[in-house]
Amino acid sequence: MNDERQRRLADSHDVIKVRGARENNLADVSVDIPKRHLTVFTGVSGSGKSSLVFGTIAAESQRLINETYSAFLQSFMPNVGRPDVDALHNLSAAIVVDQERMGANARSTLGTATDAFTLLRIIFSRLGEPHVGPSYAFSFNNAAGMCPECEGLGRKSDIDVDELVDRELSLNEGAITVPNFTVDSWYWKNLAESGFFDPDVKLKDYTEQQWEDFLHKPATKMKIGGMNTTYEGLVVKVQRIYLSKDREAMQPHIRAFVDRAVTFTTCRACGGSRLNPEALAAKIKGRNIADCASMQINDLAGFIRDIDAPSAAPLLTALSETLDSLVEIGLGYLSLDRESGTLSGGEAQRVKMIRHLGSPLTDITYVFDEPTVGLHPHDIQRMNDLLLRLRDKGNTVLVVEHKPETIEIADHVVDIGPGAGTNGGQICYTGDVAGLRASGTLTGRHLDHRARLRDEVRQPTGHISIEGATLHNLQDVSVDIPTGVLTVVTGVAGSGKSSLIHGSLSKREDVNVVDQSAIRGSRRSNPATYTGLLDPIRTAFAKANGVKAALFSANSEGACPNCKGIGLTYTDLAMMAGVASVCEECEGKRFTPEVLTYELRGKNISDVLGLSVAEARDFFTERQARAILDRLVDVGLGYLSLGQPLNTLSGGERQRLKLAIRMAEKAATYILDEPTTGLHLADVDQLLALLDRLVDDGNTVIVIEHHQAVMAHADWIIDLGPGAGHDGGQIVFTGTPADLVAKGDTLTAQHLGKYVSS
Repeated sequence: MNDERQRRLADSHDVIKVRGARENNLADVSVDIPKRHLTVFTGVSGSGKSSLVFGTIAAESQRLINETYSAFLQSFMPNVGRPDVDALHNLSAAIVVDQERMGANARSTLGTATDAFTLLRIIFSRLGEPHVGPSYAFSFNNAAGMCPECEGLGRKSDIDVDELVDRELSLNEGAITVPNFTVDSWYWKNLAESGFFDPDVKLKDYTEQQWEDFLHKPATKMKIGGMNTTYEGLVVKVQRIYLSKDREAMQPHIRAFVDRAVTFTTCRACGGSRLNPEALAAKIKGRNIADCASMQINDLAGFIRDIDAPSAAPLLTALSETLDSLVEIGLGYLSLDRESGTLSGGEAQRVKMIRHLGSPLTDITYVFDEPTVGLHPHDIQRMNDLLLRLRDKGNTVLVVEHKPETIEIADHVVDIGPGAGTNGGQICYTGDVAGLRASGTLTGRHLDHRARLRDEVRQPTGHISIEGATLHNLQDVSVDIPTGVLTVVTGVAGSGKSSLIHGSLSKREDVNVVDQSAIRGSRRSNPATYTGLLDPIRTAFAKANGVKAALFSANSEGACPNCKGIGLTYTDLAMMAGVASVCEECEGKRFTPEVLTYELRGKNISDVLGLSVAEARDFFTERQARAILDRLVDVGLGYLSLGQPLNTLSGGERQRLKLAIRMAEKAATYILDEPTTGLHLADVDQLLALLDRLVDDGNTVIVIEHHQAVMAHADWIIDLGPGAGHDGGQIVFTGTPADLVAKGDTLTAQHLGKYVSS
């Protein structure tokens, strides 16, 4: 009896129990998820997968862990609110491995992010000849190792003074054109009232000394306007307040100014290596540490294996294991000196995996968000193997995924739907993959669905020529891209696809680039404001009620005065993490009570912003609003709510939102970068139909893509390879998909052939 009780107790702890989850659109969901298994969560975009996995399970695990720290430490952690769920049982520590970029800090590289460069530094401090010193003497982030000229950045910034000032004007006339230096501003007064020059004299008439003091005088303590302060020349101040900041964190107008005024060139002193001459002098087998950091990782792995040094054997083994893991995960084409901020979302996610593969921790819950993003079919098997390895170490692996190749390796599947938004949020199926196929759910029906090769491809109207492309790993590539048809550019990750297309075509006037980069905007921005849909909505409300349109903007007169139209209030709890709570005045509705009394066909402005795109299309009769909503539905975003903050959208959703806007513009050529990201199998056909519409309307559509359905549907394929990095950068096939399957001998040909014949 006692043994039976122990068995029941053990069994009860072998599942994560979710009871009554209501986060976002989840409809009071209860589900059991087996621990120490690989569970894949499927369903259409917006069905509630992420709300269950990330917003409920992972969020509560991380919140509970954070609560074990002191209030002082919690003040440095992000605030994680309790998810809307009745109960969660048997949670283990959760580690989220997502697609968030790794930041754009110029001092962070692939080597520093994985600790591989740290190991390399220690090895050079032990084995490098001549001996230089401890490991920090090889660090470009330490004064002992960094190049003194560029301070370890590897590049120098040159400022175009004529982008800072208008020499024809005086300071009083507004000669300084730098943001935040307008006449009478504090920065302006610091210069104009310094006494070094007359603010009424035009800049072009300054003496040589005045010009030097105005632009380059170093920080000097003095009294200005009766106050003790520090004077700095304009260039010195611009470098300090703007150029030392993370570019991605800048406001858009500041970023635009910096891009205009500053040019970056490779540091002449260190040749871009970031290190001082002493660090560069130490060599192992004829190579210094910068040479090693710039090698492709698969080449560096071979170099490290060939070093015979028993005194450093443990270090060499540890570095080899890290490098081999990067190769195994499909990143062997990168180098350790690659800046972290230049990695794609998929590359960043795979880099984060490296830390966990070698971790001695077990019984962890790992949560992945579409780990196959950016992977060629050839590379997906390697990713699957890594997921299984994490599971086999005794961990629980939860994966949100659309690709059938990954769904098929699952021990357990949770299918959420049946639709998106308010039509989703329910458990449609739980069980094994065989049961999913027989379940009759949307995912089950489409798991074996295959797009067919075209019976007849469209004929091009001309071509766009690319000649002698050498960006990154491209090996003097010349290719003609047909116009008036759908061209798919493919190849393994790192083969040179983006370098070829973005590097050669993106800046042409008639080209519309629709990518997955973040949409700049505050927490007030949403699909209604971003697409311009709010304008006809406000006009319709104003006309129906005989009042000003400005009342119906949460950024203007109609905003709730308590929360300033955000719908949330933020409370600073001093040493503890700040708390965001629903505004008590407007109850999260963002508008004043007066504004909420005005209605349009029975709904107020808050009700309308709560509608999904599909619901809004049925609600609005106004032609301008309907046109925008039709395009949003066409790109597969019918489930998004009009008022959903933009910072909650995935990369794929951001790309489709941009496409909806660009479809209204007149363009001859569209470039899309992996538009199937985040799309359910059932939605891919809708995307293909949309691409056909763009082509049939007279446009040229170029798609960088790994999804075989898109390849099969293309009129023309350009395949790059044969491998990645310096093993790629060549055109290995151009022609129709049918020719690729029939005659091609590339990795893409092999996988597309299997796809269309299965």
